[in-house]
Amino acid sequence: MSYREMIPAEDYAKVVKRDEAWAQGFVDYLNDVHTRDKFVKFMNIRPQVTIKRMIEDSAALYGDRPAFHEKPSHKEPYRTFTYHDTLTRVNRIGTALHARGLRGARLSVIGDNSYAWITAYLGIVCGTGVVVPLDKELSTAEIEQLLITADVECIFYAQKFAPVFEEIRKNGKTKLSLFVNNDAHPEDLKDYEVPVADLIAEGEALLAEGNRDFLDAQIDAERMGILLFTSGTTGFAKGVMLSHKNICTELMVPTTVIGIVPEDKFFSFLPLHHTYESTCGHLVPLAQGASIAYCEGLRYILDNIKEAKPSVFLAVPLLFENFYGKIWQNARKGGKENLLKKVIKVNHVTKKIGIDIGKIFFKQIRETFGGNMRLFIAGGAAINPEIIDGFKEFGVNMVQGYGLTECSPICALNPIRGGKSEGAGYLVPGFEASVEDADPETGIGEILIKGDMVMLGYYGDEEATAEAMRGGWYHTGDYGYVDPERFVHITGRKKSVIITKNGKNVYPEELEYLLSISPVFGELMVFEAEAGMSNDTIIAVAAIPNVEELTERLGEGYTTAQAGRVFWEEIDKVNEELPIYKKIRKVYLREEPFDATTSKKIKRFVDANKEGIEVSSK
Repeated sequence: MSYREMIPAEDYAKVVKRDEAWAQGFVDYLNDVHTRDKFVKFMNIRPQVTIKRMIEDSAALYGDRPAFHEKPSHKEPYRTFTYHDTLTRVNRIGTALHARGLRGARLSVIGDNSYAWITAYLGIVCGTGVVVPLDKELSTAEIEQLLITADVECIFYAQKFAPVFEEIRKNGKTKLSLFVNNDAHPEDLKDYEVPVADLIAEGEALLAEGNRDFLDAQIDAERMGILLFTSGTTGFAKGVMLSHKNICTELMVPTTVIGIVPEDKFFSFLPLHHTYESTCGHLVPLAQGASIAYCEGLRYILDNIKEAKPSVFLAVPLLFENFYGKIWQNARKGGKENLLKKVIKVNHVTKKIGIDIGKIFFKQIRETFGGNMRLFIAGGAAINPEIIDGFKEFGVNMVQGYGLTECSPICALNPIRGGKSEGAGYLVPGFEASVEDADPETGIGEILIKGDMVMLGYYGDEEATAEAMRGGWYHTGDYGYVDPERFVHITGRKKSVIITKNGKNVYPEELEYLLSISPVFGELMVFEAEAGMSNDTIIAVAAIPNVEELTERLGEGYTTAQAGRVFWEEIDKVNEELPIYKKIRKVYLREEPFDATTSKKIKRFVDANKEGIEVSSK
């Protein structure tokens, strides 16, 4: 069956019945587990069959409640869109796309996080065809190649991408036939561009005439509905094929350990083309009747948080580490560091008798995050457990999760009650993990994952799919172990492990994590350096300094040699706790940024990332 072929109408009844039975069975299973699993505390979930059914049901349940909050401009207040507003817009977009002959097609969306972005996404995935979200940080050539690879026929884009698609259109290499501009002024439109407002008006007119092509469109939850291109640190883009069933698994399961309610407001900062933000930061809250407030960008993040007053914030560890570091830096500058430490220590005691003095003493810190923040969720990399525990001290619960695009993305998630700050996440019910080729001494091996959230495979790459999905398990490429309480612990990536001359395994991510605890390092990468005439394995680190921290320690105008000595002081502290084969023996100070992916992950196998000024401890 080609991607444009539809399932015969007479077969859809069987498909829908199968999908409904699966979703109800999952909820029944979770209700049963709820009585036995001490971490499964929140059962305010409903059967999720498809993304289309989810948004329709949520609109019926929460119609006049806010779904989205967006600022028309920086100086204007947030504007609210209800669930009813959202479904109305989605239905109009989808109806117009059907009328333009795009049922079953591949359609893309690109741009900054916005109401226009997500409603285009929903208008595609909820009954039109396969949505192909594109990374807004890619070059024109890379975008063009992905459009060709995925056979994309329609693109929704923000005005700033108009020149990109004008060039791609002129090249004539893609199948693009419909160019939908999400936010252009009429005078800026090209003759081939369709403003999204016109598309919405088309759909509105068709619906008024009784057109139900999109409204009645059936979806096979087990077929591809989302095609996500993910590029790792090797730079090779893989197309991850996800189904509605994959996503709906994530809508039902993880919230049972963290609890999301209609009163919650999520703060959207991470790019929407990543499944971390699209699934966890958008579809999950929409399934629970919560709302999403958009950030205008890193420059305005704290201003937007104070104005929007969100309760849940998903981000990568680096951002939370910066927040946490600033809190303590400001405390030091204000001469209140010791007082802050004393209050935390006293609060440890008073909380045991039911008195939380932190509500009073840490109020100013919580006001920095809008005053309503109750939950930080960290994902995408390891985070220092001390930061998790530190935010909890300040009155903001924090958990970390473990996930991959291939798993829609959550594989494991720490519960808000009884989680492990040092663990990557808890294997929630229905999610399984195994460890392949575990080291007999440490129990560390490659983490394998199984569950209904695991992808269909890699688009157009049967060989890569077969390699990744061996024996019914998805091979993550991550090394780690699973403890007796089903918490996953990650130690590093299989591809980046350094094997020493005596056969020992060194995980760069483990050392990077230990070093990153020190505020003197901005960014860093651990690697195996050239050994020269030696037969030994040389573990090295290239690091960009945290200029603000070093200036505070050394004063303005510090030298490279001085910075190097501070680096070594921190590295020596880490080396003292390490076995000899893991000790760092060379340090390179960098002034230039690392070559990184669009998701800001350093590319490990780029030689230029291993360069810098070698510094000594003397």
